[in-house]
Amino acid sequence: MMLGSILNPINSSIIAVALVPIAVAFGAPASETAWLVAALYLATSIGQPLFGRLVDIFGPRPLYLIGAVLTGIAGLLGTFAPGLWMLIVARVVLGFGTCAAYPASMYLIRSEEKRTGVSSPAGVLTALSVTTQTIAVVGPTLGGLLIGIGGWRAVFAINIPLSVACLILGLLVLPRRARAARTDTDARFDVVGVILFSGMMISVLVLLMDFRIDRLWLVAVAVVAAGAFAIRELRARDPFIDVRVLGGNVPLVVTYLRSVLGATVTYAFLYGFTQWLEGGRGLSASQAGLVLMPAFATGIVVAVVTGRRPQIRGKLLVGASTMVVACVLMLFVHETSAVWFLVVIAVIVGVPQGLINLAIQNTLYHQADPERMGASSGLLRTFMYLGAMLASSASGAFFGAQATDGGLHELAAFMLIAAVLLVLITVLDRSLIKVDRAAGEGQRAKVSSDR
Repeated sequence: MMLGSILNPINSSIIAVALVPIAVAFGAPASETAWLVAALYLATSIGQPLFGRLVDIFGPRPLYLIGAVLTGIAGLLGTFAPGLWMLIVARVVLGFGTCAAYPASMYLIRSEEKRTGVSSPAGVLTALSVTTQTIAVVGPTLGGLLIGIGGWRAVFAINIPLSVACLILGLLVLPRRARAARTDTDARFDVVGVILFSGMMISVLVLLMDFRIDRLWLVAVAVVAAGAFAIRELRARDPFIDVRVLGGNVPLVVTYLRSVLGATVTYAFLYGFTQWLEGGRGLSASQAGLVLMPAFATGIVVAVVTGRRPQIRGKLLVGASTMVVACVLMLFVHETSAVWFLVVIAVIVGVPQGLINLAIQNTLYHQADPERMGASSGLLRTFMYLGAMLASSASGAFFGAQATDGGLHELAAFMLIAAVLLVLITVLDRSLIKVDRAAGEGQRAKVSSDR
């Protein structure tokens, strides 16, 4: 579960330090290499709930294995790509291939709850949180090291051995029996719903990727697709996303909004700050990756130390407040800033990395319909990548052709707004008290079971 779930966050961030070498290799402008980022986001935003729904219908094992195979194919395509267009295709395949493991893992955890009666597997959720979000911060560091060893193609090639390992472990370990209680004839796959959802997400994300006035017609396309999608899902016997249940579950909707805001700050830092370290501060790809390494280490430590504690609301408040502090410090960064000051910012950013994703994941675990855990978990990742796309769009808008100090400060102000909103909706969300109570009861039940 952990090995499979690591592939999506790593690939979402590892490309950050490879964009410049790829642009040089193919003589491509930044506007074209930006599609390497957007391609994975587009595929993932659609693929996460899609694979999640398929997991709900067919069980986790077959979807996990299909995802591992697609990831390996993407690694081969990228490693031997003759041009930029093939790299973009590889990133699309990679986006879909890395979508399966996380919803499959959440489904397996939920099915274990039914088997054992333990309602809050804090240790497993903590480990999964580390591999699904906290480890994303190590992407630029790993990318820098891989580029230093084998060039930018190594960023794609690393997926080949990882996919083989996932395939072997999946065949040997994943249970064949863990699947929904319904029969195949009871569950109908909503193809029309998937198409309408895809049209809505593609319109939104293409607009965010390169926001211009002459592209505002995409807003109309997204609105029409969203309306048609809602009507379709309300009428479908077995909808792709049950909007009726989602609309009646306001706390879950707030959790998705919280994911968007948290991801916006996180990915603005990963992409924007990394780009500034190379373009504004003048560091190499490897050096920039090393500066960000403390964020990864801090996130891991914080997640492990706090993971078994059931206080979800407290984690969200501390994590969001720490984000505010990091954004404020970024306002004072300039091209002559000492490296130690940049490392301090990275350490502070690591704190919410270890707290917020874990808390959001645990919140969803208690709020989502157990029968749709795969789809709900996949949709959570869709909202996360919507935030990532907002961050990417903001970075492009504020930096333009050059990552300057002024652009970094504007990006930091944008991040600060998102972080403050995250604090506010957490303070005002009274439903988290109920989630804390449920998590605490599950923790006590586990202790009693262990005894």
